[in-house]
Formats: sequence, C-alpha cells, structure tokens
Amino acid sequence: MIIAISGLTGSGKNTLGEILAKRLGYKLVCPTFKDLAKKEGISLMDFQKKAANDSNIDLKFDELLKEEVSATGGNCVVTTWLGAWILNADITVYVDAPSEVRAERIAKRDKLTVKKALVHLNERDEQNRKRYLKVYGIDIYKTDFFDLKLDSSKNKPEKLADIVEEFIKTRSDFSNRKILAKSTNVFQSPAGTSFLPTSRKSTKN
Repeated sequence: MIIAISGLTGSGKNTLGEILAKRLGYKLVCPTFKDLAKKEGISLMDFQKKAANDSNIDLKFDELLKEEVSATGGNCVVTTWLGAWILNADITVYVDAPSEVRAERIAKRDKLTVKKALVHLNERDEQNRKRYLKVYGIDIYKTDFFDLKLDSSKNKPEKLADIVEEFIKTRSDFSNRKILAKSTNVFQSPAGTSFLPTSRKSTKN
C-alpha cells in the first residue's frame, strides 16, 4: 500500500509520515528540495528560484521519487508536496493548519521570528504553487480529491496517525492487497509526459 501525504510548509506532513511509517512498519519516502539545495551549496529559496527557471529540476526530482518508491517494494509512506497528485497512491492525506500556526512551527525549528517565518512560508508556498502550475498544471491549493483532510492545529500528530489508521481499516479492499511497485507503474503517466494523473486532471481552467 502506498500512502501519500501532502501539505504546505510547516503543515506537519513529515511528522505524521514518520509516525505512520513506524506504526505500520512501512518505509518512509521523503525526498526534499532542501536536500538537493544542500548538495549544491545554496539556500532553499535560491534553489527554488533556480527551479522556477528550469523545469528539468522538478522532473529529475520526480524520477528520484519514483526510484525511491519502487525500491520499497510497494509498502511505503510518501511525504512530498506532489505525491498525492502524481503517484498511484492507495490513500491520500492532506495535512493543513492556519498560516500563523505553521509560522510558529517554522520559527521554532529554524530559530526565526514568527514574522520572518510567516514571510518565508508564504514565499515558499507561492513559489511552489506557481512552479507546479507551470510544470504540471497542478494547483496545490485545490485539495478536494484527497481521501482525508486533517487539521494539525487541532490534533497532535499521534491523534492524526490514529485517524489515518482507522481510515485504512475501513478500506478493506486494500487489506489483502500487496502492491509490487517494481512491476507496477507508480506514476500515473508514462515517462516523458507531464506526469498528470489520469484520475486527478490538471486544475488549469
């Protein structure tokens, strides 16, 4: 089973993913632009600006994601911005929280003032939204198709994990299903295309 968790900056998607992966005994797949930026020796914001002018960066990142998911053999929790849109995930979860709450988390994590953290997350979210619209035609603000939409400001991560686990139990059609990613196309579209999901179409008007 592939569980894809998405959310904006500071939403808590990675924390939820870590807890779920540990509870379920699944592999956690969590590639980030931050890792790629670090390898190039530049800041995340500068790397995102670079990606805005070079769509190949996003496409290479997608290939990395595809390889990591395939390497798990199929049972994994994926926490990325676009995982729910471009993967053949069995369950999709969107984690959200008010921008002020997310800013407080970022401020604490990165040792910033809440004001600076709020500016940072708004810039990052909007940069990503514009880039994904340009490269894929995906609007990350349109989340109606997700199986679950959770507010991480109202519940602790452990409680959110409980909710997801309960939801998994209701999906009895997956209980005896073993997904072999090596023989299954984990991306909705063939290589060389925009990777737009067949069931989750472009959000362009």
